[in-house]
Amino acid sequence: MQSDRSGHHGLAEVADHVIELGNIKPTLYSGLRLLLETVIVPTLLLYACMVTVGGFVGLIAVLAWCALTVAVRMATVRRIPGTLLLAIAMLVGRTSIALALSSVYVYLLQPVAGSMFMAVLFIGSALIGRPITMRLAQDFVNLPGRLVSDRRVHKMFVQVSLLWGVSRLLDAGMSLGVLHFGLAAGIFSRGVFSGLLTALSIGVCSYWGWSRLRRIDGVRFHFGAPAAAPAA
Repeated sequence: MQSDRSGHHGLAEVADHVIELGNIKPTLYSGLRLLLETVIVPTLLLYACMVTVGGFVGLIAVLAWCALTVAVRMATVRRIPGTLLLAIAMLVGRTSIALALSSVYVYLLQPVAGSMFMAVLFIGSALIGRPITMRLAQDFVNLPGRLVSDRRVHKMFVQVSLLWGVSRLLDAGMSLGVLHFGLAAGIFSRGVFSGLLTALSIGVCSYWGWSRLRRIDGVRFHFGAPAAAPAA
């Protein structure tokens, strides 16, 4: 009887799925800093210039801010995060196109097109049963292989893909709607309301995934640094 109980206990331990979430606070701090550097400050700069000296100067100010951000990062950290470089490159690209066409409307419409593309990508991947969120999640969270193949987990990722896709549709619709009130309103909306919607969407999607995973027997979450391997 004792051996049966110990054997059953051992199987229960093997069946556990431990999801490593790492240190949450540094991740949140990095995300907030990235949002500040690549969305909020550039938008506020453009908005301030729009209502004072004009949109052309505002676009130049955005480019100057991008250069300053990269310079500060290079002077203070050993390695610039790839997400920051990608976000800065996209910001420089859309700003340069807007400058070349002398149109702030182009600056605002590019992210709307991006939101529409994201909506099609995420909703489409969910509808064909291959949610892109499953691949993206594995870049940030260590998901055991047996858990990834679980039908319930796959369903959760499909739902999260749909949620994120719908949020991008709402973002595009909101941005286009606010543009009817003028360029200044559109710029302010892009920097504030779109940022808040994105943060809210991340929170909703994260909570949805976490709440669904908690319902699966044997799933455990581990916060903080991974436990050190025992000495041989």
